[in-house]
Amino acid sequence: MINYAYLENLRRRISGLETEMSAPGVAANPQKMQALMHDYAHQKKVAAAAEAFLKLQTAVEESRAMLADPSTDDELREMAEAELADAEEKLPAAEKAVMIALLPPDPSDSKNVIMEIRAGTGGDEAAIFAGDLFRMYNRYAENNGLKVSVMDVAPSETGGYKEVVFSVEGEMVYKKLRYESGTHRVQRVPVTETQGRVHTSAATVAVLAEAEEVDIEIKNEDLRIDTYRSSGSGGQHVNTTDSAIRIVHIPTGVVVQCQDERSQHKNKAKAMRVLRSKLYEAQQQQVESEQAEARKSQVGSGDRSEKIRTYNYPQNRLTDHRINLTLYKLDRVMEGDLDDIFDALYEHDVELKMKAHTDKSE
Repeated sequence: MINYAYLENLRRRISGLETEMSAPGVAANPQKMQALMHDYAHQKKVAAAAEAFLKLQTAVEESRAMLADPSTDDELREMAEAELADAEEKLPAAEKAVMIALLPPDPSDSKNVIMEIRAGTGGDEAAIFAGDLFRMYNRYAENNGLKVSVMDVAPSETGGYKEVVFSVEGEMVYKKLRYESGTHRVQRVPVTETQGRVHTSAATVAVLAEAEEVDIEIKNEDLRIDTYRSSGSGGQHVNTTDSAIRIVHIPTGVVVQCQDERSQHKNKAKAMRVLRSKLYEAQQQQVESEQAEARKSQVGSGDRSEKIRTYNYPQNRLTDHRINLTLYKLDRVMEGDLDDIFDALYEHDVELKMKAHTDKSE
């Protein structure tokens, strides 16, 4: 129950966390400090929402008491009626904000991401569409002050990419991009089509929360590292040196590679970032599979095989199949105008999580 005693307990908890974070030795333990900071941010968010809700609740009670008092004059009564109407109108949203704040935070939300786009069914057109998706995310990043860095790329001879791997860095990136994992389907007339027929092609997207060294331990003896000659763009130097890196994580069989940089050292560093994030994702999925109910409350499974969205060019239509969202502004979406989609997916996910949280507490 949200009351002033609950709020006071929250404040004491926040004060205790501040003391703990400033204690000697905590700064030397990055993992513990990170956990404390996540908890601190969560408790502050709950406290702010609870305080706003309680202020409105108090305003409602005081206004009703004033209106119930026969000695209240007409001027005060009019003011009380206005304040009561205003507070009652805002109260449901404030209560919902408390419920959202109480949801356990996902520690991955604040992480940067590594994204992989691969051409799927559709041959050359699928590769071109993979390139269009990459450009779409690039434009979204530019519009929102995020940084994109290419980590590995396999261009298609006819345009676009067979595969492109890149990182996106900035504030709360994983929270924004997490729902993009899955199969993206395009319906349009390919450039190579001479009879004007609409073709359907696909590309798959994977979004990995970028893991830090404190998140996952990788032992050197568990790695097999191979070097080979780069085959991508970059000029003569790239094609004549063994700068490309392939890393195999022996215990899991996970393979990553990077050939985008001219430096073998830089390629290895990028490949390790991808490997760490893939192993972190596998670790998180194992935890989620052990908590089946939490898994059910998410928007989509995040599996590449799940068809999540259709881009219909002739009708300028985008449809997200997970939440039955249809927008007739595909031209703007492909220019990076993704906020309406991301907001709708987040709201839907929050509703599902709130329901699961309520069902669990009953």
